[in-house]
Amino acid sequence: MSIAQKFLSELKSEAVNTRKLLALVPFDQADFKPHEKSMTLRRLASHVVEIAGWWKECLVMDELDFAKSDGPGKSCESGEELLSWYDELIVKAEQILIDTPDEAFGKEWTMRHDETIFFTMPKEVVVRTWCLNHWYHHRGQLTVYLRLLNVPLPGIYGPTADNAGM
Repeated sequence: MSIAQKFLSELKSEAVNTRKLLALVPFDQADFKPHEKSMTLRRLASHVVEIAGWWKECLVMDELDFAKSDGPGKSCESGEELLSWYDELIVKAEQILIDTPDEAFGKEWTMRHDETIFFTMPKEVVVRTWCLNHWYHHRGQLTVYLRLLNVPLPGIYGPTADNAGM
C-alpha cells in the first residue's frame, strides 16, 4: 500500500466522522465563545472545514508563505454552506492524494512568513501534523463547544453519553 493510499484511507474514514459534527453546528448560536480568548463557534467550524483544504498547500505546493495570504479564512453563514464547502474540499483532498506519488512525501516543505521560516520538514510529516492531527485537535474543540451548547454528540470512535443506550 502506498503512502498516499494509507493517508487516503484515514482521510475518508475521518471525513465521515468530521461531517457528523459539522452537520450539528447550530448557526443560530454561531457567535458563541466558551471563553473570551476562544474562537466563535462559526470561526471554529469554518476552521475545521478549511483544514480539509490544506492538502493542496501541503502536497501540491512546496511552501506556505503567510505573507502571500489572502487574509482571514472564509466564514460560513449557514450549515448548508458549511457542509457544501466541506464536501467540496474533501473531494479535492482525495484527488490530491490519488495523484501524489510516494516520492513526493519525502520532499521538504516550508512554512514561513516572508523571510521568517517557522519550520521545514518532509511532506509526509506535514500532512500527518497539519492536515490530520491539527484537524483532529480542532474537531475535538468543536465537540466541547457543541456539548456546552447542549447539542447531543454522535459517536466518533464509539458511543457517547448521548447515544450509549442505542
